[in-house]
Amino acid sequence: MKCPYCGDENTRVIDSRPAEDNNSIRRRRQCDVCGKRFTTYEKVETVPLMVVKKDKTREAYDRSKLERGIVRSCHKRPVTTDQILRCVDAIESEVFKLGLREIETVRLGEIVMDKIRELDEVAYVRFASVYREFKDVNTFMDELKKLLK
Repeated sequence: MKCPYCGDENTRVIDSRPAEDNNSIRRRRQCDVCGKRFTTYEKVETVPLMVVKKDKTREAYDRSKLERGIVRSCHKRPVTTDQILRCVDAIESEVFKLGLREIETVRLGEIVMDKIRELDEVAYVRFASVYREFKDVNTFMDELKKLLK
């Protein structure tokens, strides 16, 4: 493992334990050259998940794209970065437990919306407005009424 500070490849593991999500291993490392410490995470490599879009095209699942969408929904909301990352972890965990090689955006979107709803209701409405492509105020109001029930 290369040191992110000096670039040297002589690093050693000084502590290793399961990460909070129990799906990866957290390792504390120390560079033998500059002495600085850093953390790495080791995850099991899974079969690449393909996302089937509405127009039936396929693209590889991209965690950063999911994160960006959630971050955009939570803009100026009292939601921490850690909460967003835990939300993304929970979404991934649920999706990978399905054991599918492909998932349709409709199914993925519903899982995402369920998790965002638990995170922040305003973020949920923001995400839903883009995901469900609200055409007018009435469809927006229908979604709000569902939320208020």
